[in-house]
Amino acid sequence: MACKGLTTGLSNHGVEVTFVIPKAPEGVSSDTVKLLVASNLKIENLKVTGVDSLLVPYITSEAYADKLMSYLTQKGGKGQAPVYGDDLFGEVHRYGEISKTIAKFEDFDLIHAHDWLTYKAGINAKEVSGKPLVVHVHATEFDRTGGHPNPQIYALEREGMHAADSVITVSDFTKQMVVNHYGVEPEKIHVVHNAVEFERDQNFSRINSGDPLVLFLGRITIQKGPDYFIDAAKKVLDVNPKVKFAMVGSGDMQSRMIDKAASLGILKNVIFTGFLRGADIDRAYKMADVFVMPSISEPFGLVPLEAMRNNTPCIISKTSGVSEVINHCLKVDFWDVDHMANQILSLLKYKPLHKELSENGYEEVHSLNWDDSAAKCIDVYNKTLMHAF
Repeated sequence: MACKGLTTGLSNHGVEVTFVIPKAPEGVSSDTVKLLVASNLKIENLKVTGVDSLLVPYITSEAYADKLMSYLTQKGGKGQAPVYGDDLFGEVHRYGEISKTIAKFEDFDLIHAHDWLTYKAGINAKEVSGKPLVVHVHATEFDRTGGHPNPQIYALEREGMHAADSVITVSDFTKQMVVNHYGVEPEKIHVVHNAVEFERDQNFSRINSGDPLVLFLGRITIQKGPDYFIDAAKKVLDVNPKVKFAMVGSGDMQSRMIDKAASLGILKNVIFTGFLRGADIDRAYKMADVFVMPSISEPFGLVPLEAMRNNTPCIISKTSGVSEVINHCLKVDFWDVDHMANQILSLLKYKPLHKELSENGYEEVHSLNWDDSAAKCIDVYNKTLMHAF
């Protein structure tokens, strides 16, 4: 979503973008993220170059192995199958090698690579073209794993950041993470906060007319703090047993959260919807009375902006980049489930507070747009180009 918004903003400023992406075979999709097929995007000044690959957003080594086995089984030895890497890191390397060829023949001024899956491709493109490289850190391995990084991913992240001429981070929070854990000079790092799109015609009437509904929306992984959400739910239900909690998304902790809710005796009040897409996401926000983002480590966090876009009051973790740019919300330490529960109960009980955060949050989020973020990226591009030549 960030890349889509950013490339649209760059196009609005007259920047021509060649978007080189891994292009999955027919039938391959992601179960853990809203996957935008770039060949379907209709954006002026955007040229799409696809690379046949099994890489998809947020993919893990295990998920890649499953996709490779599934694809090979489907082919059944019939026809000429593309050659894919034997594991996730082999595929990242293969994609990087293919990018060398593309960089030799494309006409461009600068390379912009996003997160570790494309850093090797960016490094290779810089090597063959001699053009400067900007890497964009949307999240680090320290965020995704709760401080226990995979050494191979960490090595690729570090290599990309040090090979880059400039580094963009999505928050000051992430900038500090990059300085502390990857040894990158602060002067090399530029902060460009994310924004949110207002594409759809928004209807802000509350759909939920029954029991109060509290929403968690995101990947159900350690980074997002779903266990703290369940613990807070238990404390809220001890006070008000009518409240319902929705956990929207999927991830490796989903079954564990179901078991946790059952062991706490609150499963009948907790709804696990699975992964939602498109308009269903906005519908979930509109149904909710309160949105909670209890992330342990969130480089930015677009979901509170999406909630505010739908007039839903937010409670967000202080350890998040988005907390740097929004004020009309309640902020909490992710581990303080007592305070989190009290904030939820306050928003459900005190209608003036709910109304104030709903209306002012909606106005505030309108001030965050991708054109401004793109303008800041262009400033980074110009400074990088000036120092490169």
